[in-house]
Amino acid sequence: MFSPSIAPAAGVILVVDDEPQIRRAVRNALAPLSERVVEAETGGMGLVLAASARPDLVILDLALPDMEGVDVCRDLRAWSRVPIIVLSARDSEMEKVDLLRAGADDYITKPFGLRELEARAQVQLRRASTRAGTAELSIIEVAGIVVDFEARRVTRQGEVIRLTPIEWKLLRALGAEVGRTLTHRQIFDAVWQRAFGNPQQYLRVHMTKLRRKIEPEASNPVLIITEPGVGYRLELPARAP
Repeated sequence: MFSPSIAPAAGVILVVDDEPQIRRAVRNALAPLSERVVEAETGGMGLVLAASARPDLVILDLALPDMEGVDVCRDLRAWSRVPIIVLSARDSEMEKVDLLRAGADDYITKPFGLRELEARAQVQLRRASTRAGTAELSIIEVAGIVVDFEARRVTRQGEVIRLTPIEWKLLRALGAEVGRTLTHRQIFDAVWQRAFGNPQQYLRVHMTKLRRKIEPEASNPVLIITEPGVGYRLELPARAP
């Protein structure tokens, strides 16, 4: 079913779900990715285990008997940057936005495939490893384009590309949370720092201009990725093995 040759990528994975059969399925699916999988059947127990076991990844169900999963997510995010994948039987766009605002990194709608879960878990563990390896994003290089955050400089095949102050703020906001989708409102607040205005409309215009400058192909972006109806994220190009 799953390859036993996959080297563990995490020390501990925490699964918070009140259904034993779901916990068992998730544990079996993610065992090849970790040294240990710990389980909690309530949100309160999950928070206690998160504090004591210090997991590298949390799989969190939304419908818990003692508290809403979104509240567990908020509590976790208040003190930890551990990647959180939410499992949900609900699939509304507004709920997804609320979860991302609460600090979730990804979500999967029930019923879900275990191979998809494994793949998404690997993505989150890889992103967390990238963040841990670089305290602050400094340089991105892809297809002849170099973004140097420290020098505030972008070049394409050695030729300088000038970004506006707004475009730099957008890059900084996304670069501070590499691999994590930020909602339109989160980006808007970080860049414009005001309560009025239409975030989606503002961002669509500026992101289009920014992509034309820093993407290898603006029509097929590989750096600034759109999450339809939700927001954007900055992806680091995968390194060749």
